Amino acid sequence: MIAASDISMRFGQQTLFENVSVKFTPGSRYGLIGANGSGKSTFMKILSGQQQPTTGTVSIDKDCRMGFLKQNHYDYEDVPILDVVYMGNEELWKIHQEREYLYSKVDLTPEEEDRANDIEGLFADAGGYTMEADAAKLLVGLGIPEEKHTQPLSSLTGGFKLRVLLAQVLFYNPDILLLDEPTNHLDMSSIDWLCNLLKNHKGTVIVISHNRYFLNEVCTNIADLDYQEIRLFTGNYDDFMTANEIALEKMRRENARKESRISELKEFINRFGANASKARQATSRQKELDKIQLEEIKPSSRVSPFIRFTPQTRLGEKVIEGVELAKSYDVKLFENFSPVIGNAEKIAIIGTNGVGKTTLLKILLKLIEPCAGNVIHGDTVELSYFPQDASDILCMEDRAIDWLARFAPREGLTEQELRSFMGKMLFSGDEVNKPVKVLSGGEKARLVIAKMMLEAGNVLALDEPTNHLDLESIEALNYALSLYRNTIIFVSHDREFISSLATRIIEIADGKITDFPGTLAEFEDFKKRRARASR
Repeated sequence: MIAASDISMRFGQQTLFENVSVKFTPGSRYGLIGANGSGKSTFMKILSGQQQPTTGTVSIDKDCRMGFLKQNHYDYEDVPILDVVYMGNEELWKIHQEREYLYSKVDLTPEEEDRANDIEGLFADAGGYTMEADAAKLLVGLGIPEEKHTQPLSSLTGGFKLRVLLAQVLFYNPDILLLDEPTNHLDMSSIDWLCNLLKNHKGTVIVISHNRYFLNEVCTNIADLDYQEIRLFTGNYDDFMTANEIALEKMRRENARKESRISELKEFINRFGANASKARQATSRQKELDKIQLEEIKPSSRVSPFIRFTPQTRLGEKVIEGVELAKSYDVKLFENFSPVIGNAEKIAIIGTNGVGKTTLLKILLKLIEPCAGNVIHGDTVELSYFPQDASDILCMEDRAIDWLARFAPREGLTEQELRSFMGKMLFSGDEVNKPVKVLSGGEKARLVIAKMMLEAGNVLALDEPTNHLDLESIEALNYALSLYRNTIIFVSHDREFISSLATRIIEIADGKITDFPGTLAEFEDFKKRRARASR
């Protein structure tokens, strides 16, 4: 068990949380949720001992092993990938290093020979004989093939480096597992693998995530950081949302009933308070009135942006057509692909990392050239694009409001109109004047969405739009896209996002493209039937 007692955290005048006391029990898996800036990551660092609170203490049961997902892949750039994973178990790693050193020597001293005999038993007890197989299993599950395992970490791209660090903390098999955004940079198959692994974990899991599917699949409890305190709910994220709304509605109804009764009592007292024959009844009602207390409904720290996409120009029936498209880099990504994309389709491009999803999207948008074939856009098409990396289109030296002003659809849009528009995207007061380079990942994503809203395009293209958004912003974007009646093409690993939007699935796998007319659930059922038929 891990417990926090009277934890407070303040930064100058800002209080993140105050006098938080909470126990996390073995066998339970907690989703730690809250708005961006509410202090989730800070609280997890306090639990892991990486940061000291302003007040309070953290205690864990004796002999409990704790694992915390780090983001410091730069510390291991020249280290073989398997060794990075081994380092997750410090005791085994030290024994392994000493054993390797002793076995590398040609001549051993008598003391070293005795130590070599002893260390073999220690190595076996620590799990040394299965360490390579155990580490390899984790890496393969996270999408890193065996041929990469002996290469240095620097041979991988950033997203895959973070997967190795996730394998590192899982390799330790800790009793208490703390994970901050573990699904970032994972594709759908790797997220499914991680869900299954965590559901079979016997200890305590505390996870921060903005992936609704992951929270629903993994969590047995929700720890909601709001109102500068943490409240525990039993169930997954959807259960929490339902229970929270029911509780709020119950409080609202109870307050409405009390307010009605207060009004009745005040009316009676005002009417008959001076009447001698009614004095006793008025006094009784005054006592009842004094006892009635309205429930305080605190304003939540959660704030949702207001997102709506309203196309300025009517979209014709012909949208995008690809003719025998092919693309290769070191390997073939796809070939002979001739999609015809029509009005009002919502197309999800899916597949594991590195198969060419972003490349295909950019080819369809005419942002890069295919190796073969060509793309034709309809005459009425006006594209609006959300890139995977916001820096592709952001000017880092601009003020946020100045950058956004570039996309105003008409001349003479005033600063006040821009400020009002940015306010819908949660930029308030002087925040609109921040240089783009100091914005957080979530703020940059919201600024790009604001750009898309201003552009008023009649075809939307989005590449991993949920990566840096909090749950409230994801749900607001999800809802806005569901209302959009024109064509949407998007790349995503967010299963909930895809399931709620896509009417057509394009999957890239093993250099081939499957173009399926249907939802994600229908596509996965199709794949299962196809797999059974091929046996």
